[in-house]
Amino acid sequence: MPMTKALFIGSVVLLGTSSGCMATNAGVVALRPDGTPGPQDCPEESKKAMRYMKLRVGDAAWVELDANQIKSKPITLYDGPIESMLKNDLGILEATTRLYGQVWTGGPQVVIRYYEAHPPESEKVPICAVARLSENQLRKRPESLPGTAILDFSISGVNIVDSFR
Repeated sequence: MPMTKALFIGSVVLLGTSSGCMATNAGVVALRPDGTPGPQDCPEESKKAMRYMKLRVGDAAWVELDANQIKSKPITLYDGPIESMLKNDLGILEATTRLYGQVWTGGPQVVIRYYEAHPPESEKVPICAVARLSENQLRKRPESLPGTAILDFSISGVNIVDSFR
């Protein structure tokens, strides 16, 4: 990792840790009647860190949804925490950066919200991002059991957001 990039990410880490705990905010999400998560604000620490990293709403990259099921077809996701991995750079977050978030499988499509990024050779930084694919490609297969989602693909787009809707 180039020295300036490492220093930049290190500065973001200091910014995030000085603003308070960078723990995920997933535990306070209200659920809709179909089991999907309701609206949620992006924490101010995450917005500040994303501005510092020059990540803007709509910035996108490809992500392996589950770091334990890379290139698998199909994959099974479970309600709860998830560790994903960037396949290509997202701003200064380089490929292989780990994204940590939460999965909800209650509705017809999987919902994944990311709250932290862990770049290689650096500390975790707070972010707000979602897994997103058009054409219903995050739709669960019919044989998915409650609390799980079987998906046809292991990859998705990941998009930076300023709030979760």
